[in-house]
Amino acid sequence: MLDALQIDKVDVVGNDSGGGIAQIFAALNPERVRSLILTDCDTHDNWPPEAFKAFLEMAAAGGLRDTLNAMLSDKAIYRSPGALGPAYERPESVSDEDIEIYLRPLVRSEQRTRDLQRFLAAFDHRHTVTVEPRLRQLQAPTLIVWGTDDVYFPVKWAHWLAEAIPGAKPPIELAGARIFFPEERAEEFNQLLRNHLVAQ
Repeated sequence: MLDALQIDKVDVVGNDSGGGIAQIFAALNPERVRSLILTDCDTHDNWPPEAFKAFLEMAAAGGLRDTLNAMLSDKAIYRSPGALGPAYERPESVSDEDIEIYLRPLVRSEQRTRDLQRFLAAFDHRHTVTVEPRLRQLQAPTLIVWGTDDVYFPVKWAHWLAEAIPGAKPPIELAGARIFFPEERAEEFNQLLRNHLVAQ
């Protein structure tokens, strides 16, 4: 895609499973990465995280579409402790409109739901473990910002990444934040992101 757009270098930002993908891309294409920013995400052998495995098992058993539709029909399910509530510092603040934006496209067609199921089924830490030696050679300036109250990605992974990536600064910890803090604490996160990008 970058070749088609004639883009030589990019600033890569990754959160959640996107952070695992960002690590793989950066490790395999270091010459294309101007800078890297990672927040609470799949790292090394924590992909998928233990706390997410029940959801993956449900999806593998064929229950994904019904579960998504249930969360769309009753938004309180989305915010509940048994669904995505634990991903938020303040799940009650997630609007119905946002939930529609997140989930509705995933059930617009059978194909879209199957694509999501295929994506979830591909979660496997062998991908991130395999690139570790190359990640340990990555010189791209790397900012790591992590929530300290994340049930999926404990803060120890921020420190693992900071130790592994030569270009990384010491991680910035956001007390009490959880996986979706870039949304909940957007102003704080965006300032950190801007400062990092401007410094490059």
